[in-house]
Amino acid sequence: MKKILFISPRNPYSGRYSGDIIRSLKIINLLKKKYHLDVICLKKNNLNIKEKSLIAFKHPNIFLKFVYCIISILKLEPIQFGLFFSNKVKNFIDNNANNYDYLFFSQVRSSQYLPKNYYGKTILDMGDLYSDNYYQSFKNLSFFNPMKYVYFFESLLVKKSERKIFKNFDRITLFSKKEIEKIDKKYKKKIYKIDLSVEKVVSNFSYSLKKSKILFIGNLGYLPNIIACKYFIRKILPKLKLKIPDIKFTIIGNINYLDRIFLSKNESVEILGPKKNLKKFIRNAYCGLANLSIATGVQSKVLTYMSNGLPVICHSKVAVNFGNNVLSYRQDKDLIQKLILLKSKKKLSQKYSKMSIQFSKKFVWKKISLKYLELLNF
Repeated sequence: MKKILFISPRNPYSGRYSGDIIRSLKIINLLKKKYHLDVICLKKNNLNIKEKSLIAFKHPNIFLKFVYCIISILKLEPIQFGLFFSNKVKNFIDNNANNYDYLFFSQVRSSQYLPKNYYGKTILDMGDLYSDNYYQSFKNLSFFNPMKYVYFFESLLVKKSERKIFKNFDRITLFSKKEIEKIDKKYKKKIYKIDLSVEKVVSNFSYSLKKSKILFIGNLGYLPNIIACKYFIRKILPKLKLKIPDIKFTIIGNINYLDRIFLSKNESVEILGPKKNLKKFIRNAYCGLANLSIATGVQSKVLTYMSNGLPVICHSKVAVNFGNNVLSYRQDKDLIQKLILLKSKKKLSQKYSKMSIQFSKKFVWKKISLKYLELLNF
């Protein structure tokens, strides 16, 4: 039986409701059925997980993380490399890599652990081109926000690392065909398009004129999500409330204490935190929203909405990967108009609900998982 070392920057067994962690755990459970698989990652001190295949090291303390970030900058590597670096992880991989037939890396930040003298096969589950995402973040932040310049610098460093990845890894996965088209032709044979997935497709939505909740799902520790929510609450919600007085903006996902307090000041905002079972929240909503002005690749929140039969409204940057199966907008007034129409027009709502169900059937994990197994056939 062939052996795989799965290298993850975050603990896939943490239970955190995050797209990369959910996907990693799916891949791990799939590969364990066919291969001998070990997982190496960093974990928090208080997280005790009984999993025989897990090789977990504690996160470095804050001082060491700061030192590692400075070293990353001096080496012209992404700052996030420093945030997710551990000497113990690096030493284990360097000393044990050749005991494995495959090294399977999750996310760009784990690519820093690629050993120099490894004779097996290497795979990186990359997902998106994050350099473009960081550059968009730079353009969207205020001139007076110091993070604006951090994101610009990081976009350059991540771009440099992406070029290195395309050169050094045997196989790399990406979600979006649009992003694959941006890559140098000489690396195209290494790139595999593997879509995001949903566990199952089931219609949890039914139309009712009485429904007035707009659902937003996403980790608000992720800059594009928090920017999208703040903008919607500040610019869209007041105008929407003039037409729909009982409107509610419902947010599901990880959120820090200060953001929760700030966003909760608006009585039309409902913050629920992370929820594993979305069924009742889908049923109470009349649409799902993906109003991200910073967007690359395929947004998992949209597939979550669609796989539950919820009609979806997306910013045009997000909608590009979903075609006519979602309602797309560019301007604020267009978003407001479509939110009002979707609430009031039964036929329109039911049309997009059916399209959501039909479209998301292509992304069921049972189908997508076969592509991951094919990925290792070389």
